[in-house]
Amino acid sequence: MKQIKLLALGILLIGSLSCKETKKGQSENATETSEAKEQFSLVKDSTKVSFTAYKTTGKLPVGGQFKTIEISGDAEGKTPLETLDGVEFSIPVSSLFTNDATGTRDPKILEFFFGVMKNTELISGVFKVGDAEQCSIDVTLNGETANIPLTHKMISETGISFDGVMNLESWSALGAVESINKACEALHTGEDGVSKTWSEVAVHAEVLLEKN
Repeated sequence: MKQIKLLALGILLIGSLSCKETKKGQSENATETSEAKEQFSLVKDSTKVSFTAYKTTGKLPVGGQFKTIEISGDAEGKTPLETLDGVEFSIPVSSLFTNDATGTRDPKILEFFFGVMKNTELISGVFKVGDAEQCSIDVTLNGETANIPLTHKMISETGISFDGVMNLESWSALGAVESINKACEALHTGEDGVSKTWSEVAVHAEVLLEKN
């Protein structure tokens, strides 16, 4: 009789453990399914690209933006950065806008900076994500392709900003820097009487994603 009671108790314990394992397994499967279903996609027309160039030896900033950014292909992923990895973009230089009240700056930049480069109707590139979520972009300008390392931060639940520095010598563009400096010599002259246009340009971009 004692053995029968022990046997029954053993069966109850096994049944109880089996139920717990089943519920745990179901819970884990539900979590995995939920994670697998969550996808991000890029809101293509939300992308913003701006820059800051510098003039005079005192390095006075001159800001601007490109109003048109064209994104190629589908951009989807399980995380925001995975979504952007491999995204290709092109920027028509004609979409340049520096908010100059005189209306003379943008035409000068287009003629004396971009206009003296090779194949510069578009600035094109591809976004890359490396190990430890290191970001960069390969940019093609003046017939040359070079890389710009980027820092990034989340500015909202699904918004990301990126910042980097473009050194124009990497695109063999120092001739274009000299050209725009000559065209804007007086405007780029500081209190020391020296006219200077810097080859360093800060770049900034913002993108918006949506959860699917």
